[in-house]
Amino acid sequence: MAGHASTLDPVALPHGAAARLAIGADRLLGGALEAVAAALVLAEILILGAGVTARYVFHAPIIWTDELASILFLWLSMLGAVVALRRGEHMRMTGLVTRVGPRPRALLEALALTASLAFVLLVLHHALEYAQEEAFIVTLALEISNAWRASALPVGLALMVPVGLVRLLRLGQPVAVALAAVLTAALVLAFWWAGPVLRPLGQVNLLVFFVGVVAVNVFAGVPIAFSFALATFGYLACTTSTPLLVVVGRLDEGMSHLILLAVPLFVFLGALIEMTGMARAMIGFLASLLGHVRGGLSYVLIGAMYLVSGISGSKIADMAAIAPVLFPEMKARGAKPGDLVALLSATGAQTETIPPSIVLITIGSVTGVSIAALFTGGMVPALVLGLCLCFVVWRRYRHEDLSHITRPSWAQVARLAVVALPAIALPFIIRAAVVEGVATATEVSTIGIGYAVLMGLLVYRQFDWRRIGPMLADTASLTGAIIFIVGCATAMAWGLTQSGFSQDLARLMAAIPGGAYGFLAVSIVAFIVLGSVLEGIPAIVLFGPLLFPLARDAGVHEVHYAMVVIFAMGIGLFAPPFGVGYYGACATSKVNPDEGLRYIWGYVAALLVGLVLVAAIPWFSIGFL
Repeated sequence: MAGHASTLDPVALPHGAAARLAIGADRLLGGALEAVAAALVLAEILILGAGVTARYVFHAPIIWTDELASILFLWLSMLGAVVALRRGEHMRMTGLVTRVGPRPRALLEALALTASLAFVLLVLHHALEYAQEEAFIVTLALEISNAWRASALPVGLALMVPVGLVRLLRLGQPVAVALAAVLTAALVLAFWWAGPVLRPLGQVNLLVFFVGVVAVNVFAGVPIAFSFALATFGYLACTTSTPLLVVVGRLDEGMSHLILLAVPLFVFLGALIEMTGMARAMIGFLASLLGHVRGGLSYVLIGAMYLVSGISGSKIADMAAIAPVLFPEMKARGAKPGDLVALLSATGAQTETIPPSIVLITIGSVTGVSIAALFTGGMVPALVLGLCLCFVVWRRYRHEDLSHITRPSWAQVARLAVVALPAIALPFIIRAAVVEGVATATEVSTIGIGYAVLMGLLVYRQFDWRRIGPMLADTASLTGAIIFIVGCATAMAWGLTQSGFSQDLARLMAAIPGGAYGFLAVSIVAFIVLGSVLEGIPAIVLFGPLLFPLARDAGVHEVHYAMVVIFAMGIGLFAPPFGVGYYGACATSKVNPDEGLRYIWGYVAALLVGLVLVAAIPWFSIGFL
């Protein structure tokens, strides 16, 4: 999955004693938040690792590990969301924001924050009420009040208020901030007063809130999670008599799937792979095999993304591990920077189904499809799309001049293979641990982390202890951004379901001609569009629970449907002009996005051909189940 960090950096730091005091307090609060969030990531690794060790090595399961991990996970997600807000790392669409002049941009940046704060202030009272309600529930294993877990919601939301206010102060644009605050308050009051007019409209309100409000917020640059949350809160508050406590309950439900705990652990594992030099070792070996072939390093790029994606789970981490290693040599051989970034972006879409993909884990958590089956089913479809990309590479580089390239000896290749072997083994160890039942899809990342630490310390001798703290804090921030989206999208999906939309959608999809293939064709078009606007995880959380049962009814295997949907979203996510994954690839590669536009369409066409093959031939997805 590729996140697109927003840019709410200050234009000019404000002056004055009050401003300096606020910014100083923010540094103290931010440092404390990051330290606690980083400690929670480390605690989750140790707790789940201890659970696997006790059960598999000592045959003495610890019954309370999952429960404690679940309690801490909600705290990690909420504090991570606060850290992400402070850093400006909540996922959002910035296409419009970056294309307007300085004054409109300052207003949009301020609106992104005031709209987010509006939701926090509207829901904070209900979050407190929800935590009080949960106090009467006692957990099964630890036998403590569930308020210890539920309190993470009001505490996290309350911390967002000072963090958001300081970010507004840091913008250094008092007029834009004041205008944004007035505009946000006016819109909230307008919707509140319009309640009596909106209620009789029935399902037209779905268009008003879940299309209109979401679209306006997303295109204005409001973080996607808060766009979903505002639409859901507004729909329930203005058009129904549903208690608003439900919003917090659905937020909690979405953020509390234990399988989602795999997200921070695999993100941290990806950072470890890069830090210990394991990714570099794999790429070095692949380059020695194919570097003397026409377009060889492009094949290496495709193969390296295939291997590294199997370890990381974060597309930005994958790209950051590969681009700095391969691009200098590829440019020295005459490759155009635009072609390189286009291929890197295309491989981001190609490798979305390679386990342990965060999108696969999310699909399993919200639809109930077996994670082990998804992990098994994702390998061959990614290979099919990779071969389609290889065909484009062959066409483009079949006349490349390699007269100045020296082919490495077999002894050199063998030496690099030995060095790379421990790194190449990691994806297979992870998959074997899940398939053989050594660990669950959530726990298996701790085996990978332990293995990576040992390889970094003992084999590659690259382990910078000073980087562990910042890596844990970065993991917490990305986790908070992702899981908060999942929570808000879960609440929004619940609102859609309660409105009767799911039944209407079921009737519409059932009426599509062509049976299973007609259903797949419509799904491909829909998810390419959704992937370009919402990114993969919000789209799948929102529509997965609605569409997967329809796919079953249409005769499409769940794992096959998951692969088709993921690739469709991936193409939308990594294809310009809207796909934010493309801009993430450009940022990682330090290449201007305009340079890649003339090259990327050939790769997108190859991905579409591969997607049609995967959709038409279910065996690619389910042949090894």
